[in-house]
Amino acid sequence: MSKDLFSLDGKVAAISGCTRGIGRDMAIALAEAGAGKDDFIYNDDCDICIRAVVDNIFVHDEIAALGRQCHIVFLDANDESSIEKCIPSVLGKFNGKLDILVNNAGIVKRKPAVDFSAEDWNSVIQCNLNSVFALSQAAGKHMIAQRSGKIINTASLMSYQGGLNVASYAASKGGVGTLTKALANEWAQFNVNVNAIAPGYIATDMTDALRNDQTRNHDILARIPAQRYGKPEDLKGPLIFLASQASNYVNGELLVVDGGWMGR
Repeated sequence: MSKDLFSLDGKVAAISGCTRGIGRDMAIALAEAGAGKDDFIYNDDCDICIRAVVDNIFVHDEIAALGRQCHIVFLDANDESSIEKCIPSVLGKFNGKLDILVNNAGIVKRKPAVDFSAEDWNSVIQCNLNSVFALSQAAGKHMIAQRSGKIINTASLMSYQGGLNVASYAASKGGVGTLTKALANEWAQFNVNVNAIAPGYIATDMTDALRNDQTRNHDILARIPAQRYGKPEDLKGPLIFLASQASNYVNGELLVVDGGWMGR
């Protein structure tokens, strides 16, 4: 089997939410696979960028060391006007070229359902679901016209189950899962592949509260056949598979990367 099957040489990729956590490793994985040999797009949430400028620079340096280019197109996933400008800005910067969109930006708010405010609910749904549709719609129009493209969404185990104290997150990720399938149904005929990665429990700041809770941490690890939390780099291979021509006949799939949690 040729390694070219997984090559992203010459591809232009856009990824949201990639200064830290799994998004950071995803951005580096795209560059390692060849995306950005000419140009590489680095989309980021404005609020994260402000809080993590050092991470921003670090990711730039790592991508540059791979001989790739890394460019920032600011995106605030909770601001509709920012979302509307994002894909046109990307296309404007790169002469109308966009091959891969990774919708990774996401937030979680942990509260009992009875304590959720409308503001908290709406902010999670907006960031985790509404922005995914809006960015996919804008990118999809371009990819349909060019008759090729890859859209990869970040789903979750919560696309399958409700979790505890994360009603808005579970609802948003359930929506991401079915949205992925709905867009795949419409766009597969145009050689636009829409799929998702559903990470299990990954050791990032998003799971800090769980890993620091002795009871929850014990219960979670007891349920994972691999007996460990995933690492951000565990998402690299699945992402490159879905972003490359190796997955050209994969449509509407939620690729679970969970150490065996769902099988248990």
